[in-house]
This record gives sequence, C-alpha cells and structure tokens, in this order.
Amino acid sequence: MAGRSRNNPDQQPSETEGLLPADYDLADLYGAQSADEDPDDTAVLIPPITLPSDAELAAAALAVPLVARVVALARWIAPHREVDEHGDLGPEDRVRAARMLGAEDPDEDDVVEAMRAWALACDLDLVETGTTDDGAHVAIPGPDLAAVEAGEPAAVLGLWFEAAELVRELAAEAESVDPELVEGGGSDDSAGLAEVEDARDQAAEILDEALHVLYETTAFAEPGAETVPLGVLAALLVVPDGEEPDEEMLGEITDLMVVLDPMLGDLAELGLVEHRPIDPDLFEEGEGEPAAEAVDTDRPLTDEDAARFGTVRLTALGQYAVREWLLADGYDAPLIGDLADQDGAALLRALADGGQLFAEPELRAWTAARAPRDAARELLAGARGRDPQSPVRRYYCVLGLGELDEAAAEEVALVVDDPELGGLAREWLRARGADVTAAERDVALWRVIDSMAAVMLISAGEGGRLRALVADLPVTDNPASYFGEVWRVPHPMTAEVLEAVGELHLDRKVAKEARRAALKARSLRGQGGGR
Repeated sequence: MAGRSRNNPDQQPSETEGLLPADYDLADLYGAQSADEDPDDTAVLIPPITLPSDAELAAAALAVPLVARVVALARWIAPHREVDEHGDLGPEDRVRAARMLGAEDPDEDDVVEAMRAWALACDLDLVETGTTDDGAHVAIPGPDLAAVEAGEPAAVLGLWFEAAELVRELAAEAESVDPELVEGGGSDDSAGLAEVEDARDQAAEILDEALHVLYETTAFAEPGAETVPLGVLAALLVVPDGEEPDEEMLGEITDLMVVLDPMLGDLAELGLVEHRPIDPDLFEEGEGEPAAEAVDTDRPLTDEDAARFGTVRLTALGQYAVREWLLADGYDAPLIGDLADQDGAALLRALADGGQLFAEPELRAWTAARAPRDAARELLAGARGRDPQSPVRRYYCVLGLGELDEAAAEEVALVVDDPELGGLAREWLRARGADVTAAERDVALWRVIDSMAAVMLISAGEGGRLRALVADLPVTDNPASYFGEVWRVPHPMTAEVLEAVGELHLDRKVAKEARRAALKARSLRGQGGGR
C-alpha cells in the first residue's frame, strides 16, 4: 500500500466545486478527530491494533450480505446446473437465482445483483464451470464450499480476503474509467488506453492511501469514535502535517472526497468499511443554482450536516484486510499481544527498541497472562542495568507494574533497597498504602534523573512532556545547592538531563546553574566517576 501523504489529485472533475460550503472552516468537519492529537504520535508509522479472533472474523465475513449470496448460489447449483459456454446462467436460471436470493418477483435490477454475486462466486472458485464428456456446459460447487458453510475460519477468511482483493482492484478500476474515452476510442487508441491505465493506477493509489490513513486513525480512536468524516479523511491525505488548509487545498479536499466516495461504497459491500455516501443533494444543480436542501451556512455545522458530506468507518474485517496488505508491502504492522509470550526482559527490550506508542495495551495483555508476582519479578529483572536503553526499560517497567494489584507487593518489596529499582519500588508500594518509607535522598535524585532520561529518549527530546518535567523539578530558592547534588548522581545520562534543564527551564537562574552542573557531570564522567 502507498504512503499516507497525498497532494494535488489533479485528474478530478470540476463538478465537485461547491460541495463544501465556502463559509465553513474545515475544522468544523474535523470535530473531535484531531483536537487532542499529540504531535509525538505521528512518529509511529503503523500503530499496533487489536483484532477479534479468526472465528469471530469468519462469522462477520459470512454475515456480509454479498458473501452470503455468493455462498447461497454455490449451494443452489448442487449437484450441478447447466450454463452457457461462457459459464453464465441461462435467462430462466438467472430469474430463479434472483428469486432464491430473496426477490419474490425479480425485476431487472434483482437479476443484475444476482449475476454480480454469480460472477464473484466464479471468480472465487466457489462455483466451478466446465464441460462434460458429452459436451454439456455445467457449473458445480467448488471444493471449499463445505468448509466455508461450516464456518471454518481459514476457509472463510481465505475466501473473503480473496474477494476483498478483487473488490479493491475493481473499485479503483471503476473510478478510473472514463466512459467517453473508452467508448470513443478504437482498439488501436493506445494513447487513450494508456490514459485509462494511468487513471486506474492513480485511483488505486488514492484508495490505498485512504485505507492506510483509516487504519491508523482507527487504531488511535477511542472505542465508539472510529467513524471518520469523509472531509477529514481527504484532508489527512491532502494537507501536510502541521499546516492549515488554504483555498487550493480545500478544493483538492472536495475533489478527493468525491473520488473516494464511490470506491468506499464498493468496499462497504464486502464489509471492509461502513460507509455513508455523500448526499447527492449537496451537488449544485444546473448553472448557478443552489444545491437542493443545501446546508444552512448561517448556523454551526451539526453532526447530521457533517454526515451529509459522507462518513466512513473501517470495520474489524477492514482492519484485517488492510493489515494483510501492509504486511505484504513490507510494513511492520503489529498486533497488540504479539509480545505476550516473551519474558519480561524481552518485552521491555522490544518496547524500548520500538518506541511503542501503544505500550500500555501491550503491557496489559502481557500482565494478564501471568500471576502478579511472576509478572512483577520478570519486569523488575528486565528493568535492571545502566546501559543507554535502561531508562526506557524502567519507564515501561513502571507502566507494567501499574497493571498489577497488591498481590505483587511481596515481589516489589524485595527491591526497595536496590540502587536502580528502589525508588520506583517504593513509589509503587506507597501508592498502594504500604508502610514503606520514602527513598533516601540519593536514590530519589537518581530516580528523577532516570525518569527524565527515559522521557528524553522516548520523545527524542521533543514535545511537551519533557518541558513539564523540567518545570516541575523540585528546585529550591538555592538552585546552586540543588544542582550541586544532582551533578554527582552516578547515572549514565546525568549530564544530558542537566543540559536539557539548562535549555528548557524558564527561570534563567535555574537554567544557568543546570548548565554549570552539566559541565561538572561531564567532567566527572570523563574521570570515570559518572557510572
């Protein structure tokens, strides 16, 4: 799948002009989607997700109406049914098929829908066609029908995913085809065919990018808030990070919304997305005429108004399919719980190496698979060390201990006098009401440096969290005295932390003393006394 940033979808028609009310700020369409976005979150290319079990996904796939029709047709033809030389049902059987699929008095549209399902059944080999020894053309159920009907997850998901790949390809192809170009050009119109091919590739790229963005936004969304306005999805593809959309971008967003709308509708038929299409009444009718039932621009945009511009939600099946496509394209698309079978040391190393934005769900899954004492013992063992990665391991150790109840207290109490773990252990125990004294001064200062070092490493020194920690340092009215203690802390990142305080602290006197202390810490490290 393609990357997530897109600009200038220039092949789109001018009929989209006026779809978005000019008076509206695009933020009205964003709603709460981006209000609390953390700039540091964008550092994770593919966030981990949680998927239902294969059995649950298979049940969801069989419940998709189009899939149900495909399976019903495959069963209906048993043991065989005559077809023409192209593998198509005859006129009478087409009507019978439509009636079998639920149309009491099938009309032309019902028959067309039945034949769409028939074509998909043949493409998926759930229906197989051939010729008998006496020359008759027949269709029979495919060999996987029994397993699919039985709901075997591997068979159902294999069938559904193959269908998803077909629908994804056909959706882009349908969007890219210009009927006038195709009908007006002859078989030797190589320029016209090349133009269609380019348009199909561009439509496929747009759809892939949109699915990639939907995958990420769904992973970040709170439960129940996964639905994305189509304008927001298009804006995420058009507007560069950190910029506000200008008038040209607003036009591109509108064009892109109209391009995505029918393609998402095609995917919705197979259950990849839940999609509310753009209200056709929002298009301008005729030259200079206002759109019918146009949105009232003299009042704030309501949720219903926003929904008329189209919405989309990636389903669990959609997440499953997009993840498979991402993996096929070489992306690392992890699942929450992938580390559940690792020991504590391996877990913390993986979280520290990967800069896991979703560490808490991963830790929650890992701790849930163990007894509290066993989990605490493994986490504390994995958190030891003074290597460059160790502050981050201890950071995630603290998050993991936060998932444990008092049953882990006995294990945590064993390390209260440990020079590296004693500070965090005493904090954990005291927070749960244990009768434990606060850490000694040297241990407390080491803990402060270690905590700030972890945030520096995780955020690469950027973002608001480090500034907040610097501002909250318990510096007294005599910063020279405070930093006179801190620079002697035998932590491998004491100098770096003090340099960060010198850069970020708003009090000039404090910042100056921190910089002086950083020089002393570096000198001490050079003499071999900083560890």
